[in-house]
Amino acid sequence: MAVVMTNIGYLELFLVFLGFLLLLLLHWHQSRNLPVMNWPLLGMSPSLLCNAHRIHDLVTHCLTQCSTFEFRGPWFTNNNFLVTSDPANVHYMLIKHFSNFQKGSNFKRIFHESLGDGIFVSESDSWATQKRSIQSVLKDGRFQQLFVKTVQEKVEKGLIPILDHVSALEIEVDMQDLFTRFTFDNICIFVLGKDPGVLSIEFREESYVKAFDEIEEAILHRHMLPESCWRLQKWLEIGKERTFSRAIKDVERFIFQCISLKKERLRRKSTRTKEEDEGSFDFLTAYMENDRGESTAGLEISEKFLRDTAVNLLGAGKDTVSAALSWFFWLISTHPLVENKIWEEIIKANNTWEIKDDKNWWIFSAQELRKLVYLHGALCETLRLFPPLPFQHKAPVKADILPSGHKIGPDSKVIFSLYAMGRMESIWGPDCSEFKPERWISEGGGIVHVPSHKFIAFNAGPRSCLGKEMTFIQMKMVAIAIISKYHIQVVEGHPVSPSTSIILHMRHGLKVKVKKRCV
Repeated sequence: MAVVMTNIGYLELFLVFLGFLLLLLLHWHQSRNLPVMNWPLLGMSPSLLCNAHRIHDLVTHCLTQCSTFEFRGPWFTNNNFLVTSDPANVHYMLIKHFSNFQKGSNFKRIFHESLGDGIFVSESDSWATQKRSIQSVLKDGRFQQLFVKTVQEKVEKGLIPILDHVSALEIEVDMQDLFTRFTFDNICIFVLGKDPGVLSIEFREESYVKAFDEIEEAILHRHMLPESCWRLQKWLEIGKERTFSRAIKDVERFIFQCISLKKERLRRKSTRTKEEDEGSFDFLTAYMENDRGESTAGLEISEKFLRDTAVNLLGAGKDTVSAALSWFFWLISTHPLVENKIWEEIIKANNTWEIKDDKNWWIFSAQELRKLVYLHGALCETLRLFPPLPFQHKAPVKADILPSGHKIGPDSKVIFSLYAMGRMESIWGPDCSEFKPERWISEGGGIVHVPSHKFIAFNAGPRSCLGKEMTFIQMKMVAIAIISKYHIQVVEGHPVSPSTSIILHMRHGLKVKVKKRCV
């Protein structure tokens, strides 16, 4: 009897194993036309986690095979979402049916601790009011004066002395670190009215600067895991979530200190001279003085509002420009013909326009910068191949059907990959993987217009980037100052690849040697 029961036990185990094998074969058959293997129970998560270090290339590979597909997470985790690189779908969500596509509840749960209720998370009336108030500051003549003055001074008194220093000593320097320091000082002056001074020959380390990078890495980690997993890590205070919590505290400590200093400074304003206040119109000043009139109607200028606004603007201004500049200088250093054409355009422009003194000949007006067509094309080409924000996601308010035919339910997640879109033959042609600034220049020598839903480095539709023009001006000023004076050479053997973050930094930085250019 015992032998019979044992045989029945083995038979049951065999049937379970056979059933699992059949289930595995069924899933393999159903998944063979999918870009990623869909495993029983685990869904597509194993492929995602195994390729986390090259997530953007994995997504590009998948979307090259199928421009829109459904990613399926582990069973019972509600972690399924749609991924697309189809410009028709992007146009539909960002422009044509903008009102039906918001950030969604999942986005808010992932980002709320860091971005709060700032403009990048807010929706509807709150978003519209914040957008209007930010536009009001950006258009103010006092802010524009501060912007130009700050960038010029940081280039002249910050970047150039450091590059002279490393050039004279013939030592390596991490250009990504340099650009991060440059943009962080700038955006802190624009938003907080404070210069932290991290751009210096001493390369001083500050925890709140590194904290932004740690927050961004943790947020991408949240995108890849089921919500229950990262919430468990947060509760246990382990892994990326532990780092995330500490980084948030570092950033908030810095921002609240700046808010306190700004309040004290504004209280003493009556004793300040006109010259001291000239060119010091930053975002904190604008909001705290509350002189925006109708533009701030409906906004409660509380410390939380100031904190949320600061984090949103600091994150946008620090990382996007520094990432773009890092990839730009890597690309031109590996494409010397492009670098030479940019240099020739700068020299020609300088000889054509009004004569400047020897010290400031690299400083061009905004109008002059717009005429540097080849430089503009090279920057656009950089943003096409390496968009600082490599992906975005939306969620429909009501059920909808995308132009690709895919049905999506309310509050379901739709991700579109900017990184992949820049590498699609269907959008950019068979040479899509090549760095060719010429694709942005018309036969008549002007800039080629590409619809924003195809080239979405600055977003598209009503949520288009408010600082697009300022971004180009800042990048062009840096590019002109460096290219006209130095030759940047990437250290031999230095590995270059995208980091695992919501911002497309370089994983290992950009180690270079700097040589003064012989003119």
